[in-house]
Parts: sequence; C-alpha cells; structure tokens
Amino acid sequence: MDYPRIISDPKVMHGKPVIEGTRLTVELILEKLSEGRSEQEMLAAYPRLTRQGLQAALAYATAVLKNEDVYPISYMAA
Repeated sequence: MDYPRIISDPKVMHGKPVIEGTRLTVELILEKLSEGRSEQEMLAAYPRLTRQGLQAALAYATAVLKNEDVYPISYMAA
C-alpha cells in the first residue's frame, strides 16, 4: 500500500506509520481525535501537523481497516 504523506521507517518511531516530516504516528492522531480533540486543536497542538497530514492519517487508517480480514466469532448464550 502506498499512501502520500504517510511513511514507515524502522528508524522513526519503531517503524510505525507516521506523517511525513514529523514523528506523529497515525495511531497518535486517531487516539487524540477519539478523545474528542478537534482538527483546530490538533493543528494548534502540533505545529508541524498540516490539515493535509491529518487527512492523510485518516485516509491511511480507513484503508488499513478496509483491507483487514475479519473472522467473526460465533457467540453462544451461556
């Protein structure tokens, strides 16, 4: 998978996907957004983060989840 603005380098953040030119992981972006941070708060808190970088992180996460193999587990009532 090739995603503009998202890189994975073993020398940067242990190879986790990051926004190019930063040490901000896609994971961190998702975590902060899930905690209720707004786009404006994120951009203010992380000066190297751009709106395009934020959108790239979300697009990357979406694509990863779309390509995820899901194996449903049957639930049985006890």
